[in-house]
Amino acid sequence: MADSKLLPSPGGDPVAVETLLQDVFGIVVDEAIRKGTSASEKVCDWKEPEELKQLLDLELQSQGESQEQILERCRAVIRYSVKTGHPRFFNQLFSGLDPHSLAGRIITESLNTSPYTYEIAPVFVLMEEEVLKKLRALVGWSSGDGVFCPVSLLHQQGSCFSGTWH
Repeated sequence: MADSKLLPSPGGDPVAVETLLQDVFGIVVDEAIRKGTSASEKVCDWKEPEELKQLLDLELQSQGESQEQILERCRAVIRYSVKTGHPRFFNQLFSGLDPHSLAGRIITESLNTSPYTYEIAPVFVLMEEEVLKKLRALVGWSSGDGVFCPVSLLHQQGSCFSGTWH
């Protein structure tokens, strides 16, 4: 476990934050999206649990890691994870990469909000009302209530914007 000292963070330096995020997004686009959706790549670089534990070195450290170590961990997480967007991945519940949903998830994670009141999440509260209105209309109801999380709201809105409804 980490001691009580603050670990180094790019949080106080906007240039460092931007550089880190650009590097991480580059890895995501290249490894998870480009390679992860290519039929010429593996669905997963499968390893048995004990071997994977050794490869990943998951032990919690008392000191932070360099940015390059963090980026290498990002690559490893993607490398050894199942690529659910791969054309040869099939699951009874889901498969494929929906770029509109991914864009919505990036936005909601970046905003890090929760739509429990209009004051904290005005856009998401209004989106929630619209999605619920559409769902009520689909089943023939004129009134009702419900709750969504921001990720599902942007997924539904993104799907509507792209001309489909999932």
